[in-house]
Amino acid sequence: MSDHRTEPRVRMPHLVRDLATLDQALYETVTMTRTPTLDTALRRLSAAADHSKLSFAVAGVLALSGGRARRGAVLGVAAVGVASASANLLGKRLVRRPRPHRAVDSPFPGRHVPMPDSASFPSGHTASAVAFAAAVGPAFPVAAVPLGLLACAVGYSRVHTGVHYPGDVVAGALLGTGSAALVLAAAARLDGLRTGR
Repeated sequence: MSDHRTEPRVRMPHLVRDLATLDQALYETVTMTRTPTLDTALRRLSAAADHSKLSFAVAGVLALSGGRARRGAVLGVAAVGVASASANLLGKRLVRRPRPHRAVDSPFPGRHVPMPDSASFPSGHTASAVAFAAAVGPAFPVAAVPLGLLACAVGYSRVHTGVHYPGDVVAGALLGTGSAALVLAAAARLDGLRTGR
């Protein structure tokens, strides 16, 4: 008589293997699809998102606008800090997933950005971009959609340029969303303390 309680343990390695296979297949589909019009733009976008330069530039513009835009900038930068620390100091060190193999004789070398030395999982670029967008949006709603689309583009660019698997990007997006939620909750608590609520 079999013990049904052991079934999830037996199946979990198979699920992980299947997800890894799917992740690899999606990565290869993206990186082996010819898209010359997108290659240069996505390579530049990916490079612009290094060290959250793009988010910080947007934050600077928002801060100069004052009011709700400035508050959004502060929240966004704080969320980037949380997401970046979580991705780079925790996620990458705990999981240590190798970067995708990028063949030297790739048919589209013009789309590549330099391969980072850090682990692949999760995508720090995606985590920070999503965290920024998700934190700015509630404070400054007019920026929510453009920043959300920009964050999606940054995430996709990391797969397109050959430095991340799609699964790394999904994990980075979840981490970024969680980081923004944490910052927004902390800000709401501080606001409540100030107003005595």
